[in-house]
Amino acid sequence: MLDNLRNQASFQEDEPVETPDVKPPKQRKPRRGLDKMTGMTAPQRFALALMLFFIVCLFGTLLLFISGKVLLPF
Repeated sequence: MLDNLRNQASFQEDEPVETPDVKPPKQRKPRRGLDKMTGMTAPQRFALALMLFFIVCLFGTLLLFISGKVLLPF
């Protein structure tokens, strides 16, 4: 019984197996850099990020003073 299974399995291996045609993957478009999206150079983006950081810190400090969590020392 097991010999028959082995014979059938070896017989199936001898037959050529047809594989579907494989298409090559499509080429991706190159990603746009941040400088092309914003139209700014690296130093300009850094200055903008620095200004945004200072504004957030200033608003956070003002919010703490207004809410009474921090008191001015005078």
